[in-house]
Amino acid sequence: MIMKKIMLLAVMSLSCGAIFGQTLTAKQIIQKADDRLRGNSSYAEIAMDIIRPEWKRTMRMKSWAKGTDYALVYIASPAKDKGTVSLKIGNEMWNWLPSIERSIKVSPSMMMQSWMGSDFTNDDLIRQSSIVEDYEHQLLGEEKLEGTDCYKIQLIPNPEAPVVWGKIITWITKKEFNQLKVEYYDEDGTLINVMTGSDLKTLDGRLLPTRWEMIPADKNGHRTVMTYTNIDFDVKLDENFFSKQNMNRVR
Repeated sequence: MIMKKIMLLAVMSLSCGAIFGQTLTAKQIIQKADDRLRGNSSYAEIAMDIIRPEWKRTMRMKSWAKGTDYALVYIASPAKDKGTVSLKIGNEMWNWLPSIERSIKVSPSMMMQSWMGSDFTNDDLIRQSSIVEDYEHQLLGEEKLEGTDCYKIQLIPNPEAPVVWGKIITWITKKEFNQLKVEYYDEDGTLINVMTGSDLKTLDGRLLPTRWEMIPADKNGHRTVMTYTNIDFDVKLDENFFSKQNMNRVR
């Protein structure tokens, strides 16, 4: 009887070890990283610095998001851009331009274009495509990035997926599942942009990169820096908030 109990405990121990020691798939790692940045919903305050060899421009923005289908970005300054709004509902996107008091629908062919003259694309800001569902994920290995152990994962778009990139390679920390670096490639495999995340701080209970820098691969001296000054997760947001009617009312 004692031997049976010992054997049973041994089997249970091995089974638990197999469960808790199970290796995450590349898709599961991407899902964890995506969930960490999104939450169920969020409100954020952001400063964006567009830096060029001859000049620098700063914008301040507010951003609301709910799940993967709804997002709204409001520009609070400078004065000439104040009131400009970008809205995403499902796979559709609109820009509200206060100078002409009308909204303009952004076609899928325009998702690769610069958002407000920055090095981020329309897709980067609104995230029309889903890095979880629209790509096949492959774990390329593990690497240290600035002394931190990271998963290195390649994303290749699924056939017919509404994406703008031909390939993405990302580095995600093993401990917190934070993205520290992302490389964006076109359909020909040419590196277009490199984004890095740094300056980790605890915002609303989550340790996150608060500084995101996008650098074009072929434009010396060009870069755009987004700094998150505040993030609140799981805020109460009604889906009606994300409407074309609200674009000229939100503040």
